[in-house]
Amino acid sequence: MAFKIIASQCTQCGACEFECPSGAIKFKGESYVVELQKCTECEGAFDTQQCASVCPVPKTCVPA
Repeated sequence: MAFKIIASQCTQCGACEFECPSGAIKFKGESYVVELQKCTECEGAFDTQQCASVCPVPKTCVPA
């Protein structure tokens, strides 16, 4: 499984892009998106998903 970003809740702060260890988060169009094929859910790198832990809006970075 991978994570996704709820576009309608995204504030476009960019925090998630810089914290993603697999480089799966990119700014496209008007919001950030997770490239599902690249997302590793931070497995093997962190105990928690970094996108969700740094996002200022609760439940914006969620399992896909």
